[in-house]
Amino acid sequence: MDTQELLERESFIELDARSRAKKLLDAGTFRELLDPFERVSSPWLARQGIVTQADDGTVVAKGEIDGQPAVVLGIDGGFQGGSMGEVSAAKIAGSLELAAEDNRNGIPTRAVILFETGGVRLQEANLGLAAIAEIHAAIVDLRRYQPVIGITAGPIGCYGGMSIAAALCTYLIATREARLGLNGPAVIEQEAGIAEFDSRDRPMIWSFTGGEQRYRTGLVDAYAGDDTGAIRAAMIERFRAGRPDACRSERVEEFLQRLSEVDAHAQPTPQQVAAIYAKEFLS
Repeated sequence: MDTQELLERESFIELDARSRAKKLLDAGTFRELLDPFERVSSPWLARQGIVTQADDGTVVAKGEIDGQPAVVLGIDGGFQGGSMGEVSAAKIAGSLELAAEDNRNGIPTRAVILFETGGVRLQEANLGLAAIAEIHAAIVDLRRYQPVIGITAGPIGCYGGMSIAAALCTYLIATREARLGLNGPAVIEQEAGIAEFDSRDRPMIWSFTGGEQRYRTGLVDAYAGDDTGAIRAAMIERFRAGRPDACRSERVEEFLQRLSEVDAHAQPTPQQVAAIYAKEFLS
């Protein structure tokens, strides 16, 4: 990339959740629902001595994408690590449910979820987990009608129950800076030991769970640079492609075959994992 291209590029990662949503929607169509002035915040954090945020860390934006009705759900990684509590997760689940209802009523509303999250908010564990389960169900419902696109860009990554939500999306877009995994590096190290996963070894972490590796292994559908225009273009391209014959979560046997080839007795290299996942398996 030359100097002029660098100057013209707009970093997506450096934008906050609200700005990301606005940039992904068609110009002039952004309208926020339950914005910070509504003061819909967590009822539980203040009781634990934690300062709340007026939107509880989730932005719900309606508008159009490529001329079609759309909702963009942006998770603010700067608030409580993008964790999902009762309110923030309910905002996402409710929006997806309304989008599905739109489709049943003849309004082809599509959805985009911006994943910057460590998963459930520990201070609201059971409530957050229940709401995340509702997000999963809502994604599966909506994707019958319209593609649900997930985008994970960085720097927080996408972990925990929300990584399952990402996996349920029709398509997933990631940048080189993104990370995607069920458990975070520190959790893996705590449970399995530093020999299994060193949470301080950043190159190793990205080599296994970074956006580029996830794209190589087919767990991500599009790999984009940290450029707002490139990410928006990748998103529109996937919407235009429509629903695939089978979403990732519907290809269970195929992925189980791949997992069966990974030797759990020895630490595989990223190259070995990519080679296994690149194979074609017969159903």
